[in-house]
Amino acid sequence: MALEIDKLKLAANTIRCLCADMVDTANSGHPGAPLGMADLAASLWLNHLNYAPADPRWPGRDRLVFSGGHASSLVYALHHLAGTGGLSLDELKTFRQFGSRCAGHPERGVSPGVEVTTGPLGQGLAMGVGLAIAAKKLNTGNRTWVFCGDGDMEEGISHEACSLAGTLRLDGLVAIYDSNSITIEGSTGISMRDDTKKRFESYGWKVFECDGHDFAEIDKAYRRAMRTVGQPALVIATTHIGCGAPTLHDTPKCHGSPLGGEETAAMKKALGFDPEKTFAVPEEVYAMFAEKAARMNRAARKWRRANPGVSGETKAPDYMKMMEALPKYEVGKSYATRNVCGEVMNALAPVVPELVGGSADLAPSNKTELKGFGFMGDGDFSGRNIHYGIRELGMSAVANGITAFGGLRGFGATFFVFSDYCKPAIRLAALMELPSIWIFSHDSFYVGEDGPTHEPVEQLASMRSIPGLVTFRPADAMETAFAWTEMLLRTQGPSCILTTRQNVPTLEGVSHEGVSKGGYTIYQDGAQGVDTILFIASGSEVALCIDAAKTLAAEGRAVRVVSMPSQELFLAQKREYRDAVLPEFMKRRVIVEAGSRFGWDRFRLDWKNTKFLTLDRFGASAPYGRLAEEFGFTTANVLKAARDLG
Repeated sequence: MALEIDKLKLAANTIRCLCADMVDTANSGHPGAPLGMADLAASLWLNHLNYAPADPRWPGRDRLVFSGGHASSLVYALHHLAGTGGLSLDELKTFRQFGSRCAGHPERGVSPGVEVTTGPLGQGLAMGVGLAIAAKKLNTGNRTWVFCGDGDMEEGISHEACSLAGTLRLDGLVAIYDSNSITIEGSTGISMRDDTKKRFESYGWKVFECDGHDFAEIDKAYRRAMRTVGQPALVIATTHIGCGAPTLHDTPKCHGSPLGGEETAAMKKALGFDPEKTFAVPEEVYAMFAEKAARMNRAARKWRRANPGVSGETKAPDYMKMMEALPKYEVGKSYATRNVCGEVMNALAPVVPELVGGSADLAPSNKTELKGFGFMGDGDFSGRNIHYGIRELGMSAVANGITAFGGLRGFGATFFVFSDYCKPAIRLAALMELPSIWIFSHDSFYVGEDGPTHEPVEQLASMRSIPGLVTFRPADAMETAFAWTEMLLRTQGPSCILTTRQNVPTLEGVSHEGVSKGGYTIYQDGAQGVDTILFIASGSEVALCIDAAKTLAAEGRAVRVVSMPSQELFLAQKREYRDAVLPEFMKRRVIVEAGSRFGWDRFRLDWKNTKFLTLDRFGASAPYGRLAEEFGFTTANVLKAARDLG
C-alpha cells in the first residue's frame, strides 16, 4: 500500500500543477477546488473508476459527473493523462479560450469524456441521480459517481434530487462531497449550518466520512460506498481548498482567481516539481494512467462482445409504427388536449419503450402516467413511471440525466406556470442538445378559478427564447398527436408540449406535415391576394380565428388562418415555405394567442395593418368563460379586430 500511496501522491500532485498552469496561462479560472480535490480524483480514477479512454461511449462505463463545473481544469487534466479523445497538452494550454475543447465549464459534446454539461451548481448532482436511475433501469451494471461541493449542497435542487434518490433506494450512486468549508464570500459557516451527514441520512442515504487528503481513508470510504446495497451513498471528504498552495490554501482568494506565478512556483517546489517548468508530466504518471487505460479498454472490448445489441445511443423511434399507433379524433368533437396527450402517450408507449419519466405530483391532472408500465420505487426500477413528488426543479434535471445516459428518453410534467422551476434544466438540455421532453398542461388563463398564480402569461415567450428548444402549443387533438411524433423523432435537442385544461374542438384541415414545419394554412376562403385578412394563432385560439374567418368569408371577404403550433420549427423552414404560408402581400394580419405578445411582432409587416389579441397582464380568478369575455378572447372580438383593419 505504501508504494501505491506514493504513486497516487505523484499523480495527484501532477494534477495540481497542471490545473494551476492552466488557470495561470488563461489568467482566468478556479484553481482552489481542483487542488483540493486532486487526491480524491486520482484515487477514484486510478483505483476504482470503470472508464475506457479508447471507447468513451462504452455503455458499460461508470458515469462520472463533476457537479462543480468551475473545477473544469481538473476534468481536463484527468482526461489528458488518461488519453481520452486525444486531449493534448497543447489543448490544455488553450484553457478557456475561444474554440478550445477545454471550456470554462465542462460541456458535453465539446470536451471529451464529459457526460453532462455542468456549471449551475446542483444541476450536476441532480443529473447524476438521473444517470443512476437510467443505469438501474437498463441494468447495465455500471456505477454513477458525482463530485460535488459546498455550493451544490447549498442549492435547493440538491434537496429535491437527493431526497428522491433516497426514496427510490437508488444504490449504485456515490456522491463525493468535497467539503472544504469555503465559498466566495468566506467560510460556509456564514450561510450554512446544516449537519450534512444527518441531512443525507434522513433522506435514506448511507454516509461515510474521510480525510480527503489521506489516501488510505479515501480508499476505504470508496470501497464501503461501492458495497452499499439498497441506498445511495455519500462520501463526505474533508479537504483544504487550494491544497498545496503555500499561502492561499484554505482562503476564498484561490476559489476563482489564478494563483499567480510566484504562488504556483512555490507550490511546485514544495511538491518536488521544477518551478521553472509548466505543463510538466512525469513519465511515471503517464505510465500509471496508461496501464489503467489498457486494462479498462480490454474490459470494454470484452463487454461489447458480450452485449452486441447494446449501443447506448438515443435513436429515433420507428415512424411508421408510431403513425399506426396514434389515436384518431373525429372532426367537430371537443377534447381537452391534456386528456389527448395522455391517450397519445399511452398509445405510443408500447412502440417507444425508451420513454421514461413522470410528473411533479400531477399525473392525475396532466394525464402523463404510462398505464400498465409500473412505477419505480423501493429499489425496484422495472417500471417506466417515476413519482417525482412536488419537485419540478429536481425532476427536470433528473430527466436530463436519464436522457444523457443514452438509450432512454426522460420526460417530466407539470402545470405550465411552473415551467419557471424547470427552466434551468431545460436550458442545459438545449445546451447539451439532449432530447428530453417536458409536458406542460394548463397552458393559459383558461385555468380559470385557480387565479393568476396558476395562469401562465409570460412563460410561453420564455420557452421560445431558449435557443435549441422546440415548443409545441397544439390547436386540437390531432395537432397534439402529431406534435408527439415530432418530439420523439427529434434526437438532437429538447422539446416541450403545452396542453389545455378546457375542451377545444377537433379541427378540419389539420396537417401532420404542417405541424412538422411549425406553421401551415389550416383554413382559407376566397381569392388569396392583397385584401386577404390573415389570421395567425396557436393553441386554443386557432378555433376562434377559424370561426371569425368563416363569418368574414360568408360576407365575401378573402381570409386565411395559419395555425402556428411551433414558432421555432416554422422559423427554421426555408424562406420559400415561410413566404408561401405568410405572403408579404398579405399585410392585414390578426395575431391571436392567450399569452404575452412578446415574440409575435416578428410576424407583423407594419403597425397600421396588424392587430394583436394577446394577454399582457396577469390573469384573474373566475370561471374561464368569464375570463375569456373579460380578456377579449372571443369570436366577436377577433372579428372586430379583423374588421378594424378595413
